[in-house]
Amino acid sequence: MTNIPETGRTPRVQIRLVVIQILVLSLLGTLGGRLWYLQIREGAEYAKEASGNHVQQVVDPAVRGSILDARGVPLADNETRLVVSASRTELLKMPDDGDSVLAKLAGVLGLPPKEVKEKVRLCDAETPQPCWNGSPYQPIPITDEATPRQALQIRERAEDFPGITAEPQAVRRYAAPGQANTAQVLGYLSPVTDDELQKAKDTDSPYLRSDQVGRSGLEREYDAELRGKAGVTRYEVDNLGRVIGEADADPAQPGANLVTSIDARVQRVAEFELNEAMKKARKDWDRNTQRTYEADAGAVVVMEAKTGRVVAMASNPTYDPNAWVGGISAKDYGALTGKSSNYPLLNRAIQGQAAPGSIFKVVSTAAAVQAGYDFDGRYNCSSSYSVGGQVFKNFESQNHGPIDLGRALEVSCDTVYYSLAHSEWQKDGGIDPKGKPNDYFYKAAHQFGLGKETGIDLPNEVTGRVPDRQWKQDYWKANKDAWCKTGKKDGSYVEMIAYENCLEGNKMRAGDEINYSIGQGDTLVTPIQMATIYAAISNGGTLYNPTVGKAVISADGKQVTEIKPESHGKLPVTKNTLDQMDEALEGVATRGTAAWRFGGWPQDEIPMHAKTGTAEVYGKQTTSWFATYTDDYAIVMTISQGGTGSGASGPAVRNIYDALYGVSDDGVITKKNALLPTPQVSLPKVRTDGTITSPKIAKDPAKEQQAFQTAQEEPVEGGQIPAGTTQSPEADNRRTRRRRGGGPWGGGPRCGDPRGGPGPAPGPGAALGSGPGAGPGAGPGRETSGGGRRRLGRAAGVRRALVAAVQDGRKAADA
Repeated sequence: MTNIPETGRTPRVQIRLVVIQILVLSLLGTLGGRLWYLQIREGAEYAKEASGNHVQQVVDPAVRGSILDARGVPLADNETRLVVSASRTELLKMPDDGDSVLAKLAGVLGLPPKEVKEKVRLCDAETPQPCWNGSPYQPIPITDEATPRQALQIRERAEDFPGITAEPQAVRRYAAPGQANTAQVLGYLSPVTDDELQKAKDTDSPYLRSDQVGRSGLEREYDAELRGKAGVTRYEVDNLGRVIGEADADPAQPGANLVTSIDARVQRVAEFELNEAMKKARKDWDRNTQRTYEADAGAVVVMEAKTGRVVAMASNPTYDPNAWVGGISAKDYGALTGKSSNYPLLNRAIQGQAAPGSIFKVVSTAAAVQAGYDFDGRYNCSSSYSVGGQVFKNFESQNHGPIDLGRALEVSCDTVYYSLAHSEWQKDGGIDPKGKPNDYFYKAAHQFGLGKETGIDLPNEVTGRVPDRQWKQDYWKANKDAWCKTGKKDGSYVEMIAYENCLEGNKMRAGDEINYSIGQGDTLVTPIQMATIYAAISNGGTLYNPTVGKAVISADGKQVTEIKPESHGKLPVTKNTLDQMDEALEGVATRGTAAWRFGGWPQDEIPMHAKTGTAEVYGKQTTSWFATYTDDYAIVMTISQGGTGSGASGPAVRNIYDALYGVSDDGVITKKNALLPTPQVSLPKVRTDGTITSPKIAKDPAKEQQAFQTAQEEPVEGGQIPAGTTQSPEADNRRTRRRRGGGPWGGGPRCGDPRGGPGPAPGPGAALGSGPGAGPGAGPGRETSGGGRRRLGRAAGVRRALVAAVQDGRKAADA
């Protein structure tokens, strides 16, 4: 007998079997339910998604819109080049990460293997250029200058070059029409980054991995308008990747064209004249430092006075923006960013800051009138002004006696402004004011738009600086510890300044306001700010936001969006005061410190107004400023470490005006030779097929203008002046480039120098001028006012005949 059942199962085993059966049935039921859900209820949706796994997208990049000058001449457009690219994804699949393929590619392209390898590495904080800062999944361009033979080698031997493509592509071209570089205004492109892709993903203008993005200048400011929208074609492919049909396609939409207010001809002249002025300044002797001027940087702005539109904007040193196309080389990148490069990527017209010197006196004049001083009152223009034992000198200790504010502007009398500023400082309570001081001189600067951006449609504009009480307080807090650590009461000049700043650097001292009144001290401005101010004086007081963009025109020409001029304020002066300032600035050009640069100018036909400025900077040579305007244009030029305002910048500005209006040395206006006697109003025509109507432009308008002026200066037959005419008293002073005013050394005493230092020294045998009114002491303002050139009857007729011959030859060449 036994207690084991016949089945051999105990109750416990039976229970376990039942539980297992239930679990199995549950799992089968769950699996069946899931299969029903996937295949029946959601089957259609998943089938649709599965079919998508067999669709491949091909991106068709949009053609970027052109950047045009005001007449339709392309400043930046596109051209087709053979581009050789490498797929980083494919290269990394290889055992050696594609090094052998890249080495063979370098041999075909005639490039160093190291350079080719560097171009496909990814950029990061530790990787210098050249490197790829775009998406790692996007083909990386190696060169956009491949020859057809090189491209054919790569395509025919595809098995030797896996991951390498050679295809024609539209690439950016910076055309430089008429040699007009326009680099800092245009900017440049580089590939979109992964971060930018993510940030723009949900915006109205998302990026694709193939996109090029504007990095500076107009390319950045108007990137969304210029870029267009890439097309995407979706193809159905089988499991082997073969195309079996086209699913759908979104066609590419080309970018719009940006019409600018830049005139390529004037731009070229401005660039040329700035560069020539800097080269000449480097040959001139600086008596203060006993060496030639460095003239290491400069800028010039030509602006429409009535709209604020920029006709030309040049910055020096400059660069070729084509260096960025197709990826920049290590050599080019170093040349643009190295310490010895002087940073040509900077647009010094909007990013260069310097003390303005005497061109700032229009602000101080307005401030004095606001403070209650009569414009026509009498103010002593003494040779020096003393405050607390410190002597502030007028230029070369000149003493003009009692003069009004208009005359103070004409002769750039420092001591008049010293006295006015010091008087206001005392009225405000001196170094420890009680209550809230009026600070008229500082408020006026803010009202003139200084200390803030002008609003120009270019990125990264700087604000300059108005060193008012708030700025001094903030600056003192930030630097007090360093000043107190390094300052010494009886140390070097720098140590004594640090000691003084440690004790009371947050207080407005008499010397601060005195220096400020003539545009010295801690005051900083940009050329675009001063151009805006002088344009406002010309147009009756309206401060316009400077603009480079004039209109956006669609690729087919059907949609035109004009960029209207906008104002950001009015000058804080009455119409009467503005008229008085206007008359005084005209006097600067006719009998004041700029008169020697505008001898022979047709003042009756084209009234010229000007202000010279020479700013001192501790440890550097003087900064040259020249601010001018007519009814049509305002032109401001500055040259860092270039010397005097009228001496260094004056001739170049005069030459730009000559080109604009077609003015010869003897004051004759030749309309056929005028580049832009009135601002361009109409917009260029863009046809429906995308082509643009634009006029021809000379190979080099600057050289043509130079030839025109040279032709006028050819001596009359036999070198004799015809009977019945009089020799011009400034015949030996015709050239700066043309020896206009000043001797070979570009002399002319400085104005606006609070210490009254001497002007530059003549070279061997040099003289400031010859004939009546040409010596250093001649004429009001001491910058040589020779009384103007006389028109020379028959001699002028002979010159005009020569000019006509030059023009006829030019027409024949064009034909």
